[in-house]
Amino acid sequence: MPIIEKIETIPIKVPLKHLYKGSYYKMRNRCTIITRITTSDGIVGQSYNADTDEEQHEVLGIIHDEIVPAIIGMDSRQIEKVWHAMLPVTFDQLRDRAIPMQSIACIDSALWDAFGKRVNQPLWRLWGGFRDRIPMIGIGGYYGSSEADLERELQFFKEETGTVGMKFKIGAKPPEEDAARLKLAKKIVGDDFLFVVDANQGYTVPEALAFLACIEDSIELRWFEEPTRWHSDWRGLRDIRTRGNVNVAAGQSEFTKLGMRELMVNDAIDVCNYDASWGGGPTEWRRVAALAATFDVQLGHHEEAQVSSHLLASVPHGTYTECFSPTRDPIFWEMLANKKPLDNGNFLLSEEPGFGWELDEDFIAKYRIDKN
Repeated sequence: MPIIEKIETIPIKVPLKHLYKGSYYKMRNRCTIITRITTSDGIVGQSYNADTDEEQHEVLGIIHDEIVPAIIGMDSRQIEKVWHAMLPVTFDQLRDRAIPMQSIACIDSALWDAFGKRVNQPLWRLWGGFRDRIPMIGIGGYYGSSEADLERELQFFKEETGTVGMKFKIGAKPPEEDAARLKLAKKIVGDDFLFVVDANQGYTVPEALAFLACIEDSIELRWFEEPTRWHSDWRGLRDIRTRGNVNVAAGQSEFTKLGMRELMVNDAIDVCNYDASWGGGPTEWRRVAALAATFDVQLGHHEEAQVSSHLLASVPHGTYTECFSPTRDPIFWEMLANKKPLDNGNFLLSEEPGFGWELDEDFIAKYRIDKN
Protein backbone atom coordinates (compact mmCIF):
# COMPACT_ATOMS: atom_id res chain seq x y z
CA MET A 1 0.00 0.00 0.00
CA PRO A 2 1.60 3.34 -1.07
CA ILE A 3 1.09 5.39 2.08
CA ILE A 4 1.65 9.12 2.55
CA GLU A 5 5.10 9.23 4.10
CA LYS A 6 6.29 12.83 3.92
CA ILE A 7 4.78 16.27 3.25
CA GLU A 8 6.93 19.29 2.41
CA THR A 9 5.82 22.86 1.74
CA ILE A 10 7.77 25.73 0.20
CA PRO A 11 6.26 29.22 0.57
CA ILE A 12 7.06 31.59 -2.30
CA LYS A 13 6.68 35.38 -2.25
CA VAL A 14 7.69 37.58 -5.17
CA PRO A 15 7.59 41.37 -4.65
CA LEU A 16 5.88 43.00 -7.63
CA LYS A 17 7.38 45.97 -9.46
CA HIS A 18 4.05 47.81 -9.44
CA LEU A 19 1.13 48.13 -7.07
CA TYR A 20 -1.85 46.52 -8.80
CA LYS A 21 -5.25 48.00 -7.97
CA GLY A 22 -8.64 46.44 -8.61
CA SER A 23 -11.95 47.85 -7.46
CA TYR A 24 -11.31 47.76 -3.70
CA TYR A 25 -8.12 45.73 -3.32
CA LYS A 26 -4.38 46.12 -3.91
CA MET A 27 -1.71 43.53 -4.72
CA ARG A 28 1.92 44.13 -3.70
CA ASN A 29 3.25 40.56 -3.90
CA ARG A 30 2.61 37.40 -5.89
CA CYS A 31 2.60 34.39 -3.60
CA THR A 32 2.11 30.65 -3.73
CA ILE A 33 2.81 27.47 -1.78
CA ILE A 34 4.56 24.52 -3.38
CA THR A 35 3.42 21.25 -1.81
CA ARG A 36 5.32 17.98 -2.25
CA ILE A 37 3.98 14.67 -0.99
CA THR A 38 6.25 11.61 -0.97
CA THR A 39 4.69 8.15 -0.81
CA SER A 40 6.24 5.01 0.61
CA ASP A 41 7.07 3.68 -2.87
CA GLY A 42 8.96 6.81 -3.87
CA ILE A 43 6.41 8.76 -5.91
CA VAL A 44 6.47 12.52 -5.32
CA GLY A 45 3.26 14.44 -5.98
CA GLN A 46 3.79 18.15 -6.51
CA SER A 47 1.61 21.21 -7.01
CA TYR A 48 1.56 24.90 -6.28
CA ASN A 49 -1.56 26.63 -4.99
CA ALA A 50 -2.90 29.43 -2.83
CA ASP A 51 -1.98 32.97 -3.85
CA THR A 52 -2.79 34.31 -0.39
CA ASP A 53 -0.24 36.80 0.94
CA GLU A 54 -0.89 37.91 4.52
CA GLU A 55 -2.56 34.61 5.45
CA GLN A 56 0.14 32.41 3.95
CA HIS A 57 1.59 31.54 7.35
CA GLU A 58 -1.86 30.47 8.57
CA VAL A 59 -2.29 28.13 5.60
CA LEU A 60 1.12 26.60 6.29
CA GLY A 61 0.40 26.26 10.00
CA ILE A 62 -2.83 24.38 9.37
CA ILE A 63 -1.08 22.04 6.94
CA HIS A 64 1.74 21.10 9.28
CA ASP A 65 0.07 21.35 12.69
CA GLU A 66 -3.34 19.88 11.87
CA ILE A 67 -3.49 18.13 8.49
CA VAL A 68 -0.17 16.30 8.44
CA PRO A 69 -0.79 14.44 11.74
CA ALA A 70 -4.24 13.42 10.45
CA ILE A 71 -3.18 11.95 7.10
CA ILE A 72 0.38 10.65 7.45
CA GLY A 73 0.20 6.89 6.92
CA MET A 74 -3.00 6.97 4.87
CA ASP A 75 -3.25 5.29 1.48
CA SER A 76 -2.31 7.98 -1.06
CA ARG A 77 -4.66 6.43 -3.63
CA GLN A 78 -7.75 7.00 -1.48
CA ILE A 79 -8.06 10.68 -2.31
CA GLU A 80 -11.70 11.06 -1.26
CA LYS A 81 -10.93 9.39 2.07
CA VAL A 82 -7.95 11.66 2.64
CA TRP A 83 -10.05 14.70 1.72
CA HIS A 84 -12.63 13.84 4.35
CA ALA A 85 -9.89 13.17 6.90
CA MET A 86 -8.78 16.78 6.36
CA LEU A 87 -12.26 18.29 6.64
CA PRO A 88 -12.22 18.70 10.48
CA VAL A 89 -9.75 21.59 10.08
CA THR A 90 -12.77 23.60 8.86
CA PHE A 91 -14.85 22.88 11.97
CA ASP A 92 -13.35 25.66 14.13
CA GLN A 93 -16.10 28.28 13.96
CA LEU A 94 -13.85 30.99 15.39
CA ARG A 95 -11.63 31.24 12.31
CA ASP A 96 -12.26 32.02 8.67
CA ARG A 97 -13.10 28.68 7.05
CA ALA A 98 -11.68 29.88 3.75
CA ILE A 99 -8.14 29.56 5.16
CA PRO A 100 -8.28 25.84 6.01
CA MET A 101 -9.95 25.18 2.63
CA GLN A 102 -6.80 26.61 1.03
CA SER A 103 -4.72 24.27 3.16
CA ILE A 104 -6.83 21.30 2.04
CA ALA A 105 -6.40 22.43 -1.58
CA CYS A 106 -2.61 22.30 -1.32
CA ILE A 107 -2.63 18.69 -0.13
CA ASP A 108 -5.43 17.57 -2.44
CA SER A 109 -3.70 18.96 -5.55
CA ALA A 110 -0.40 17.27 -4.75
CA LEU A 111 -2.19 13.97 -4.07
CA TRP A 112 -3.83 14.10 -7.48
CA ASP A 113 -0.44 14.75 -9.09
CA ALA A 114 0.91 11.66 -7.32
CA PHE A 115 -2.08 9.63 -8.50
CA GLY A 116 -1.54 10.70 -12.10
CA LYS A 117 2.12 9.73 -11.87
CA ARG A 118 1.16 6.36 -10.37
CA VAL A 119 -1.09 5.44 -13.29
CA ASN A 120 1.10 7.30 -15.82
CA GLN A 121 -1.68 9.55 -17.10
CA PRO A 122 -2.13 13.33 -17.26
CA LEU A 123 -4.84 14.69 -15.01
CA TRP A 124 -6.82 16.30 -17.83
CA ARG A 125 -7.39 12.77 -19.14
CA LEU A 126 -8.05 11.15 -15.77
CA TRP A 127 -10.65 13.80 -14.95
CA GLY A 128 -12.58 13.27 -18.19
CA GLY A 129 -10.28 13.89 -21.14
CA PHE A 130 -12.64 16.10 -23.13
CA ARG A 131 -9.70 17.89 -24.82
CA ASP A 132 -5.95 18.38 -24.41
CA ARG A 133 -6.04 22.19 -24.63
CA ILE A 134 -8.12 25.10 -23.40
CA PRO A 135 -8.43 28.69 -24.71
CA MET A 136 -6.61 31.28 -22.60
CA ILE A 137 -7.52 34.87 -21.73
CA GLY A 138 -5.31 37.47 -20.07
CA ILE A 139 -6.18 39.51 -16.98
CA GLY A 140 -5.39 43.21 -16.97
CA GLY A 141 -6.67 46.74 -17.21
CA TYR A 142 -5.73 47.49 -13.61
CA TYR A 143 -6.19 50.99 -12.22
CA GLY A 144 -3.22 53.32 -12.20
CA SER A 145 -2.00 52.29 -15.64
CA SER A 146 -1.50 54.88 -18.36
CA GLU A 147 -2.91 54.61 -21.87
CA ALA A 148 0.55 53.57 -23.04
CA ASP A 149 0.72 50.89 -20.31
CA LEU A 150 -2.65 49.54 -21.42
CA GLU A 151 -1.57 49.43 -25.05
CA ARG A 152 1.61 47.51 -24.15
CA GLU A 153 -0.39 45.09 -22.01
CA LEU A 154 -2.92 44.44 -24.77
CA GLN A 155 -0.12 43.95 -27.28
CA PHE A 156 1.45 41.38 -24.97
CA PHE A 157 -1.75 39.40 -24.62
CA LYS A 158 -2.89 39.59 -28.25
CA GLU A 159 0.30 39.72 -30.30
CA GLU A 160 3.14 38.33 -28.18
CA THR A 161 1.24 35.63 -26.28
CA GLY A 162 -1.77 35.06 -28.50
CA THR A 163 -4.55 34.88 -25.93
CA VAL A 164 -8.08 35.01 -27.31
CA GLY A 165 -9.21 37.83 -25.05
CA MET A 166 -8.84 39.73 -21.80
CA LYS A 167 -10.53 40.06 -18.44
CA PHE A 168 -10.67 43.81 -17.84
CA LYS A 169 -10.78 45.32 -14.35
CA ILE A 170 -13.56 47.78 -13.53
CA GLY A 171 -15.65 48.72 -10.48
CA ALA A 172 -13.66 51.46 -8.74
CA LYS A 173 -14.60 54.42 -10.93
CA PRO A 174 -17.98 55.78 -12.06
CA PRO A 175 -19.51 53.51 -14.72
CA GLU A 176 -18.99 56.13 -17.44
CA GLU A 177 -15.24 56.28 -16.75
CA ASP A 178 -14.88 52.51 -16.65
CA ALA A 179 -16.81 52.23 -19.91
CA ALA A 180 -14.50 54.76 -21.54
CA ARG A 181 -11.45 52.77 -20.44
CA LEU A 182 -12.92 49.58 -21.88
CA LYS A 183 -13.84 51.29 -25.15
CA LEU A 184 -10.26 52.49 -25.45
CA ALA A 185 -9.00 48.94 -24.96
CA LYS A 186 -11.40 47.64 -27.58
CA LYS A 187 -10.24 50.31 -30.04
CA ILE A 188 -6.62 49.24 -29.52
CA VAL A 189 -7.15 45.52 -30.24
CA GLY A 190 -10.10 45.45 -32.63
CA ASP A 191 -13.08 43.15 -32.96
CA ASP A 192 -11.34 39.73 -33.03
CA PHE A 193 -10.46 39.87 -29.33
CA LEU A 194 -13.07 39.08 -26.69
CA PHE A 195 -13.59 40.95 -23.44
CA VAL A 196 -14.78 39.90 -20.01
CA VAL A 197 -15.19 42.59 -17.37
CA ASP A 198 -14.54 42.00 -13.69
CA ALA A 199 -15.83 44.46 -11.10
CA ASN A 200 -14.60 42.37 -8.16
CA GLN A 201 -17.87 43.17 -6.37
CA GLY A 202 -17.26 46.91 -6.80
CA TYR A 203 -20.58 48.19 -8.17
CA THR A 204 -24.06 48.60 -6.81
CA VAL A 205 -26.82 47.13 -8.97
CA PRO A 206 -27.70 50.54 -10.51
CA GLU A 207 -24.03 51.24 -11.24
CA ALA A 208 -23.53 47.88 -12.94
CA LEU A 209 -26.61 48.47 -15.09
CA ALA A 210 -25.37 51.97 -15.93
CA PHE A 211 -22.05 50.51 -17.05
CA LEU A 212 -23.84 48.08 -19.37
CA ALA A 213 -25.91 50.93 -20.79
CA CYS A 214 -22.72 52.86 -21.58
CA ILE A 215 -21.26 50.05 -23.70
CA GLU A 216 -24.50 48.61 -25.09
CA ASP A 217 -23.96 49.52 -28.73
CA SER A 218 -20.18 49.19 -28.85
CA ILE A 219 -18.93 46.09 -27.01
CA GLU A 220 -20.41 42.62 -26.59
CA LEU A 221 -19.16 41.12 -23.34
CA ARG A 222 -18.47 37.41 -23.01
CA TRP A 223 -19.53 37.82 -19.38
CA PHE A 224 -19.70 40.28 -16.48
CA GLU A 225 -17.82 38.91 -13.47
CA GLU A 226 -18.78 39.68 -9.87
CA PRO A 227 -20.65 42.85 -10.88
CA THR A 228 -22.20 43.71 -7.50
CA ARG A 229 -21.15 44.18 -3.89
CA TRP A 230 -21.13 41.31 -1.45
CA HIS A 231 -24.19 42.45 0.50
CA SER A 232 -26.30 42.20 -2.68
CA ASP A 233 -25.64 38.46 -2.46
CA TRP A 234 -27.04 36.35 -5.28
CA ARG A 235 -29.97 38.71 -5.79
CA GLY A 236 -27.73 41.42 -7.22
CA LEU A 237 -26.13 38.94 -9.61
CA ARG A 238 -29.55 37.74 -10.73
CA ASP A 239 -30.69 41.33 -11.29
CA ILE A 240 -27.73 42.03 -13.56
CA ARG A 241 -28.38 38.84 -15.54
CA THR A 242 -32.03 39.57 -16.13
CA ARG A 243 -32.19 43.37 -16.28
CA GLY A 244 -28.83 43.81 -18.00
CA ASN A 245 -29.29 40.90 -20.43
CA VAL A 246 -25.69 39.76 -19.93
CA ASN A 247 -23.97 36.56 -18.87
CA VAL A 248 -22.85 36.80 -15.24
CA ALA A 249 -19.91 34.95 -13.68
CA ALA A 250 -19.19 34.46 -9.99
CA GLY A 251 -17.90 31.86 -7.57
CA GLN A 252 -14.31 32.76 -6.74
CA SER A 253 -15.51 34.27 -3.47
CA GLU A 254 -17.17 30.99 -2.50
CA PHE A 255 -15.08 28.20 -1.06
CA THR A 256 -17.46 25.22 -0.89
CA LYS A 257 -19.91 23.48 -3.18
CA LEU A 258 -22.69 24.64 -0.85
CA GLY A 259 -22.16 28.30 -1.71
CA MET A 260 -22.05 27.43 -5.39
CA ARG A 261 -25.28 25.47 -5.06
CA GLU A 262 -27.07 28.59 -3.80
CA LEU A 263 -25.80 30.69 -6.71
CA MET A 264 -27.09 28.12 -9.18
CA VAL A 265 -30.40 27.33 -7.48
CA ASN A 266 -31.20 31.04 -7.42
CA ASP A 267 -30.39 31.59 -11.12
CA ALA A 268 -27.59 34.01 -10.24
CA ILE A 269 -24.87 32.91 -12.68
CA ASP A 270 -24.20 31.69 -16.20
CA VAL A 271 -20.53 30.98 -15.54
CA CYS A 272 -19.00 29.48 -12.38
CA ASN A 273 -15.42 30.59 -11.69
CA TYR A 274 -14.90 28.57 -8.52
CA ASP A 275 -11.21 28.39 -7.59
CA ALA A 276 -9.80 24.94 -6.78
CA SER A 277 -6.81 26.53 -5.03
CA TRP A 278 -9.06 28.52 -2.69
CA GLY A 279 -11.85 26.00 -2.35
CA GLY A 280 -10.56 22.61 -1.24
CA GLY A 281 -8.66 21.49 -4.30
CA PRO A 282 -9.58 19.58 -7.46
CA THR A 283 -11.73 17.14 -5.48
CA GLU A 284 -14.18 19.85 -4.40
CA TRP A 285 -13.93 21.67 -7.75
CA ARG A 286 -15.03 18.55 -9.60
CA ARG A 287 -18.08 18.30 -7.33
CA VAL A 288 -18.93 21.88 -8.26
CA ALA A 289 -18.36 21.05 -11.94
CA ALA A 290 -20.86 18.21 -11.74
CA LEU A 291 -23.35 20.52 -10.02
CA ALA A 292 -22.84 23.12 -12.76
CA ALA A 293 -23.57 20.56 -15.46
CA THR A 294 -26.99 19.89 -13.93
CA PHE A 295 -27.82 23.62 -14.08
CA ASP A 296 -26.37 24.16 -17.56
CA VAL A 297 -23.80 26.56 -16.07
CA GLN A 298 -20.45 26.99 -17.82
CA LEU A 299 -17.15 26.70 -15.98
CA GLY A 300 -14.36 29.19 -15.64
CA HIS A 301 -11.68 29.30 -12.95
CA HIS A 302 -10.15 32.14 -10.98
CA GLU A 303 -6.49 32.35 -12.07
CA GLU A 304 -4.13 29.41 -11.34
CA ALA A 305 -3.69 28.11 -14.90
CA GLN A 306 -1.29 25.39 -13.75
CA VAL A 307 -4.27 23.67 -12.09
CA SER A 308 -7.29 25.12 -13.89
CA SER A 309 -6.12 24.14 -17.37
CA HIS A 310 -6.35 20.44 -16.49
CA LEU A 311 -9.72 20.85 -14.81
CA LEU A 312 -11.32 22.98 -17.53
CA ALA A 313 -9.98 20.86 -20.38
CA SER A 314 -11.34 17.69 -18.81
CA VAL A 315 -15.04 18.63 -19.14
CA PRO A 316 -17.25 19.84 -22.01
CA HIS A 317 -18.52 22.96 -20.23
CA GLY A 318 -15.09 24.51 -19.54
CA THR A 319 -14.50 27.97 -21.02
CA TYR A 320 -11.12 29.71 -20.59
CA THR A 321 -8.07 29.43 -18.40
CA GLU A 322 -6.48 32.69 -17.28
CA CYS A 323 -3.06 34.30 -16.99
CA PHE A 324 -1.66 37.63 -15.87
CA SER A 325 1.13 39.60 -17.50
CA PRO A 326 4.69 38.66 -16.44
CA THR A 327 4.95 41.72 -14.17
CA ARG A 328 1.71 40.74 -12.37
CA ASP A 329 2.53 37.03 -12.10
CA PRO A 330 6.24 36.22 -12.40
CA ILE A 331 5.53 32.77 -10.89
CA PHE A 332 3.55 31.54 -13.89
CA TRP A 333 5.96 32.94 -16.45
CA GLU A 334 9.25 32.09 -14.71
CA MET A 335 8.73 29.17 -12.30
CA LEU A 336 6.59 27.04 -14.63
CA ALA A 337 9.53 25.89 -16.72
CA ASN A 338 8.04 23.61 -19.37
CA LYS A 339 4.84 25.31 -20.52
CA LYS A 340 4.38 25.54 -24.27
CA PRO A 341 3.56 28.61 -26.36
CA LEU A 342 -0.13 29.07 -27.07
CA ASP A 343 -1.45 27.41 -30.20
CA ASN A 344 -4.11 29.55 -31.89
CA GLY A 345 -5.06 30.96 -28.49
CA ASN A 346 -5.05 27.59 -26.73
CA PHE A 347 -3.02 26.64 -23.66
CA LEU A 348 -1.59 23.21 -24.44
CA LEU A 349 -1.49 20.31 -22.02
CA SER A 350 1.04 17.52 -22.32
CA GLU A 351 0.99 13.75 -22.06
CA GLU A 352 3.24 13.91 -18.99
CA PRO A 353 1.65 12.22 -15.97
CA GLY A 354 -0.11 14.18 -13.24
CA PHE A 355 -0.02 17.92 -13.74
CA GLY A 356 3.12 17.39 -15.79
CA TRP A 357 4.83 20.63 -14.79
CA GLU A 358 8.53 21.14 -14.21
CA LEU A 359 9.37 23.88 -11.72
CA ASP A 360 12.47 26.05 -12.01
CA GLU A 361 14.56 25.29 -8.94
CA ASP A 362 16.64 28.47 -9.27
CA PHE A 363 13.47 30.56 -9.16
CA ILE A 364 12.29 28.62 -6.10
CA ALA A 365 15.61 29.13 -4.32
CA LYS A 366 15.49 32.87 -5.02
CA TYR A 367 11.96 33.52 -3.79
CA ARG A 368 11.26 30.96 -1.09
CA ILE A 369 10.77 32.76 2.21
CA ASP A 370 11.38 29.89 4.63
CA LYS A 371 15.16 29.74 4.08
CA ASN A 372 16.12 33.28 3.11
